Amino acid sequence: MDRPAAAHLQPPTPVELPKVKRAAGEARFQKRTIFLILYLVFAILPVYWMVNMSFKTNAEILSTFSLWPQDFTWAHYRTIFTDESWYSGYINSLIYVAINTVISLAVALPAAYAFSRYSFLGDKHVFFWLLTNRMTPPAVFLLPFFQLYTTLGLMDTHIAVALAHLLFNVPLAVWILEGFMSGIPREIDETAYIDGYSFPRFFLTIFIPLIKSGVGVAAFFCFMFSWVELLMARTLTSVDAKPIVATMTRTVSASGMDWGVLAAAGVLTIVPGAIVIWFVRHYIAKGFAMGRV
Repeated sequence: MDRPAAAHLQPPTPVELPKVKRAAGEARFQKRTIFLILYLVFAILPVYWMVNMSFKTNAEILSTFSLWPQDFTWAHYRTIFTDESWYSGYINSLIYVAINTVISLAVALPAAYAFSRYSFLGDKHVFFWLLTNRMTPPAVFLLPFFQLYTTLGLMDTHIAVALAHLLFNVPLAVWILEGFMSGIPREIDETAYIDGYSFPRFFLTIFIPLIKSGVGVAAFFCFMFSWVELLMARTLTSVDAKPIVATMTRTVSASGMDWGVLAAAGVLTIVPGAIVIWFVRHYIAKGFAMGRV
């Protein structure tokens, strides 16, 4: 009675082994496929629902549940592109985000080079202090920035928000760029100096092209933080430099919440980030490969 059971538990023969491996591989592939499909559905569903709401009337949004607009309308997008209080928010956001990204990279590039190439007293402590600034909640710095900018007359200006975001973007950019620069051999620096290159010429024409992936990754993260940050942008602006993220929080009127316009504004807010991701997607992939993202 025991022999048939033992025979049943015998491992597959060499002829059957490829079939068993193929069946196991197909099972793993099916599980991964199902997991990926579920993940994509949950990830895309909120974005799709926001796009769906942006083409519905407010009455339809509040009264019915539908997977696509029953009463299709462009009115919400027309409101955003014709109402100055809306489209000026996008312009203000793009202005201070661009200023912040340029200044952050201009400051972070030489700082990251110093950390990657030189050893000096307290270098590890300074680097750690930079990272702790990035970890601090923005609310901690609201009162100092508000009082300082009020004294200097910088309240409600683009440069005010751009400078405030430097406190968080510069440490992040330094950390990212330092990892990319540390991967460049120091012999390249020495060879350039022997060939008669000055430091600015070497840094701009030779070194930066070698770390363009890191520059792209750092620029992307600086852009995204400034683009989505709300607390400082809302506190340090009121009218002239009010960004779109602050405008979107003030859509309540006497008639209630304007859901359609808010959904359309959300869709348009995604567009700049999607464009930036499209241009730096290869650099981000390299950043993940180097373990710095």
